[in-house]
Amino acid sequence: MNSIHILLVEDNEGDILLTTDALEESKIINRVTVLRDGKAAIDFFVTLNNRDDRPDLILLDINLPKKSGHEVLQFIKKNEQYNQIPVIMLTTSSSERDILSAYKHYANCYITKPIDVSEFMTAIAKIQDFWINIVSIPQN
Repeated sequence: MNSIHILLVEDNEGDILLTTDALEESKIINRVTVLRDGKAAIDFFVTLNNRDDRPDLILLDINLPKKSGHEVLQFIKKNEQYNQIPVIMLTTSSSERDILSAYKHYANCYITKPIDVSEFMTAIAKIQDFWINIVSIPQN
């Protein structure tokens, strides 16, 4: 896969900047779409009509304005057109309830964001390495 489209659903500007910086440092050509609330994420999929705009991978925060990451995850995984897209829950919450809910609704993995900036950058690099270089994900 030469180029991938990553959908980042995150409301924290600092985390957006760190994540996009970490993704840009890779040798992989990424197109990153950033959405800052859960409603915008659901609307993105509702109005998606071009297969080229469909993301290959979704990084989804839980604590979002308007609609939670759990609601966005449920919407994606209940929709036959999008349910095979890998969704990585990337959040500050380490709540057992959030973790169980994410997996109950078919999140592909759940990662608690490290607080330390260098650890956060390393985590993003590892996510990218695993999900892009190791795992085979469906093509659009």
